[in-house]
Amino acid sequence: MDAQGRQIVERGPGFAASLGDLAGAINIKTGSAGLVAAIFGCSGPALIVIGAAGTGNLTNGQTVAWLLAIYGLGGLISLVLGLYYKMPITGAYSIPGAALVAGSLATFGFDQAVGAFIMAGVLVLILGVTGLIGKVMRWLPLPIVMAMIAGALIRFGIGAVTAVGKMPLVVGLTILAFFLSMRFVKVVPPVLTALIVGLLAVWATGSFGTGDAAISFVRPQLTAPSFTFGAFLAIAVPLAILVVGAENAQATGVLIAEKYNPPINAMTIISGIGGILAGFLGGHNANIAGPMTAICSSDQAGEDRSLRYGATVINGVLFAVFGIFAGLVVPLILKMPAALIGAIAGLAMINVLLMAFQAAFNKQSGYQIGAFVALIISMSNVSLFGISAPFWALVGGAVISLLVEEGAVVSTTAEANLAEREAA
Repeated sequence: MDAQGRQIVERGPGFAASLGDLAGAINIKTGSAGLVAAIFGCSGPALIVIGAAGTGNLTNGQTVAWLLAIYGLGGLISLVLGLYYKMPITGAYSIPGAALVAGSLATFGFDQAVGAFIMAGVLVLILGVTGLIGKVMRWLPLPIVMAMIAGALIRFGIGAVTAVGKMPLVVGLTILAFFLSMRFVKVVPPVLTALIVGLLAVWATGSFGTGDAAISFVRPQLTAPSFTFGAFLAIAVPLAILVVGAENAQATGVLIAEKYNPPINAMTIISGIGGILAGFLGGHNANIAGPMTAICSSDQAGEDRSLRYGATVINGVLFAVFGIFAGLVVPLILKMPAALIGAIAGLAMINVLLMAFQAAFNKQSGYQIGAFVALIISMSNVSLFGISAPFWALVGGAVISLLVEEGAVVSTTAEANLAEREAA
């Protein structure tokens, strides 16, 4: 408990309650949402990590250890939080963080990077244990958070459109199948129909890749950490901010939009623990995932919100399996067309984006100028001082609201959710 006697880690229904309802939570809708989230997380993002490993001249064993750390522990986070809180709180890792590390490995040795990974996890853990992250989330206006979510996720929707130009027949049939299924087939989630049709189209057109993956199945190789002040400033601090200000903030905003009361402190604490453990294994961070949480918490995972945690459980199992067998699975992922993966991810985001825009630009909620600023900053994908756009979107939106919009910058909806949970 903190100084006021409040629980540092929020209470949830517990594992027994979730396991008792798990049979009903595992169905075709949660299964398809969990599968799509896993395919998204294990495809393009995995290639970012593999590319970063190449930049740092890592051995095959170090690369496999990196993938094992972030996917294995990310899957474990999904299982722990999804089952304890009975919510679709999905774990993975920071995709922008992987890009940040890729640039840093040109300057720092991997042993220094590993030390920075561990220090980043410690920073995130401190934010969660002290409860500071909860105070920050209470202070931020909900419209600004939702605008940041919309700006960060809009690229997935745009990606579905640009994918048509890359593979017109395959992606066109995939998108058509999605909307026809939405209109005429009520028992099967549209995103699952789209995935099946897309894979059939890829098979029929012979569009599966034939190239070999850059790594093969080898034993993970651990790297002893080296702690330096330079790596702390260049890697640890920006990575910690990315985890809290981008991934956790996105996931929190999405869950609030879906009418959940997310356990903000617990999400931050487990992201810190995940970062420390992943660092010792040679991975940059295992934490709550914004995009995967968005997919698993959307209505694509079923109308009953109390059962959507089943999508997170399925996603967690698939992530863990991917991490364990990364050396064998990556070659298969490399054979799937990137355009198809992008199209499916974009289609899965439609309802999430709609809700984010509606919450961000509802006149009754106020903060419209701040929300607009947050939206365009988040969409810009700008990076300053090694920190990516979602963080600056929150800062910029809140500052502009303070300057030009009347009233204290307080999110009444988020504050009500937090107060309700703390009272419980």
